[in-house]
Amino acid sequence: MSDSTVDVLLYVYEGAPNNNGIHRQGHISGKKLNIEGNWNEHLIEYPAKKEIVQEHFVRINGTHDSVWFRGKITVQDMSTTKGLSEDEDLKLKRVAHIWLCKR
Repeated sequence: MSDSTVDVLLYVYEGAPNNNGIHRQGHISGKKLNIEGNWNEHLIEYPAKKEIVQEHFVRINGTHDSVWFRGKITVQDMSTTKGLSEDEDLKLKRVAHIWLCKR
């Protein structure tokens, strides 16, 4: 199978879902998935209500099929605050939907 370009959305859930998602392009070859790029996180600093932008380097490397992703997801400068570890392998299962709390 030849290499192909893929579009992905990565959602960071901390308290409430990020409705925008992190859009990245990457490459897929057979079952191997590789994605790298920068993500600009827009935040509001209180009490001044000043918008700040934090840039994070995002890397996703692993294998996938129709049900599972196995590999590593790294979001630079977020590993300790968001529960992501750069040295930890992940195993994610595709689901039909995600349950969320209502506001």
